[in-house]
Amino acid sequence: MIDAPKRTPLYDLHVELGGKMVDFAGWEMPVQYPMGIMDEHNHTRAKAGLFDVSHMGQVILRGEDAAEKLESLVPSALSTLKEGKARYTFFTNDDGGIMDDLIVANAGDHLFVVVNASMRHQDIPHMAKHLDGVEVTEIFDRALVAVQGPTAENVVGDLCPAACELKFMETTVAEIMGVECRISRLGYTGEDGFEISIPEDKAVEICRAFLAHDDCEPVGLGARDSLRLESGLCLYGNDIDNSTSPVEASLTWAMQKRRREDGGFPGADRIQRDLAEGTAKKLVGIKPTGRAPARAGVEVQDLDGNSIGAITSGGFGPTVGAPVAMGYVTTAHSKPGQKINLLIRGKAQPAEITALPFVTQNYKR
Repeated sequence: MIDAPKRTPLYDLHVELGGKMVDFAGWEMPVQYPMGIMDEHNHTRAKAGLFDVSHMGQVILRGEDAAEKLESLVPSALSTLKEGKARYTFFTNDDGGIMDDLIVANAGDHLFVVVNASMRHQDIPHMAKHLDGVEVTEIFDRALVAVQGPTAENVVGDLCPAACELKFMETTVAEIMGVECRISRLGYTGEDGFEISIPEDKAVEICRAFLAHDDCEPVGLGARDSLRLESGLCLYGNDIDNSTSPVEASLTWAMQKRRREDGGFPGADRIQRDLAEGTAKKLVGIKPTGRAPARAGVEVQDLDGNSIGAITSGGFGPTVGAPVAMGYVTTAHSKPGQKINLLIRGKAQPAEITALPFVTQNYKR
């Protein structure tokens, strides 16, 4: 028997706003609203969009040395993460592949962790099994929403002045309309913005207040995907997975020097070898020359017709005004400017390797 999709605390609001609901990772989520994916994307780049990300797993870790213990499962530095700071990282397996990517925040007396919706069934037991003496608690009574875009600070700051004091990857607890919320200045669109954890019984009221701002419109999963793709941000299950090393995925920046040198995390041998010797393939940006988008799975060929890789994410980039894609190619063919072909519907279409991201990231540092 197949379980019915779960609903977030904002489900009724999505329906009221005309959201087209689809099953995503076992949740009924809006893929778009009447504005449409293209306009929702462009509005987020120009002003601010409100995203429901309540399907993500919110987890609290409590216990002595919780950061040190969690650090043993990831290749990033968490034991030195200062209070009020957040960090992007990923669980690695014994083969040096990526089990999932996540955000870890130092909330003072605990760690606040957000994991992907599709991997929460794996990540939470993984932490519970390996973090001896640490209490691992998944939160089910809070919504999680993101306000993203160049005017996100105005939308959130009008209701919560404390949010304006945060810089990129900082987090705090503050009141919004008298409700205590966790506010983190981060997101997955390449724009400035916030992710806000809200008690579920107050989520609709607060989201209505955000949407009452002239700059803020609801945005669905469709535009969330095109925004992150233009910004060169990996989607777990597409661009990174259990077989992908962080070095292949160009995620070396998320592994601080001490961790790269000392190891002490699953798969460290492979990852340190990849760092020292390089990898056979590399994640790159790919820009088709024509108008036909290249979707995940499309074969990448050199100009002689030899297979050199595959697309992992692709579609139309509204800000770029053309198709954009990400994928893995042999390192020998990974230099920006390299001419390649994409095998789309059996026909070779010209394209070019390009640097990521496709658009400038606008974080408030």
